[in-house]
Amino acid sequence: MQPKIVLASSSPYRQAVFKKLALPFTAFSPAIDESRQENERPTDLVERLALEKAMAGMPLYGDALIIGSDQVCVIDEEVLGKPGIREKAIEQLLRASGKQVTFYTGIAVINSKTGHHQSDVEPFHVDFRDLSEAEITRYIDKELPLDCAGSFKCEGLGIALFNAMHGRDPNTLIGLPLIRLREMLEKEGVSVI
Repeated sequence: MQPKIVLASSSPYRQAVFKKLALPFTAFSPAIDESRQENERPTDLVERLALEKAMAGMPLYGDALIIGSDQVCVIDEEVLGKPGIREKAIEQLLRASGKQVTFYTGIAVINSKTGHHQSDVEPFHVDFRDLSEAEITRYIDKELPLDCAGSFKCEGLGIALFNAMHGRDPNTLIGLPLIRLREMLEKEGVSVI
């Protein structure tokens, strides 16, 4: 019998991506402090937060595989979070214009019954095309990507902002690297196919 699978995320984007695996799952919103620690590298930050999100489910789900994920956007070695407001989204996309932007996604799977855990970080690189402020403003007004790291939704109109994408798994850009997650689940005895 397969263990229960729990996604430690309230993100509708991550939940939609996870559904591609056609596995039954439950989702919950982990209440953790997502602040970056002093001098913490982006890769260390997302791996730590992915683990903390998964661990937050351990008291709630005693016999489950709990999946945590976290993502940051890095431009010129600076971590950009979710913009929250329109003005900040415009600022972020102006900075990204004509540059390669890296997204780091931390992924963790914890077996709450055994305590065994796995974690990793998947990078994904996006080459933004040169964008005018008018294009950026129109994009933000149409898509409202205020809850997305980097101020865009690649699963929507955001794809029009790019020249190229580079990475192992395009789902990484949405915040849940399914290829790596499948590998982790298989180590816990869960077969996707």
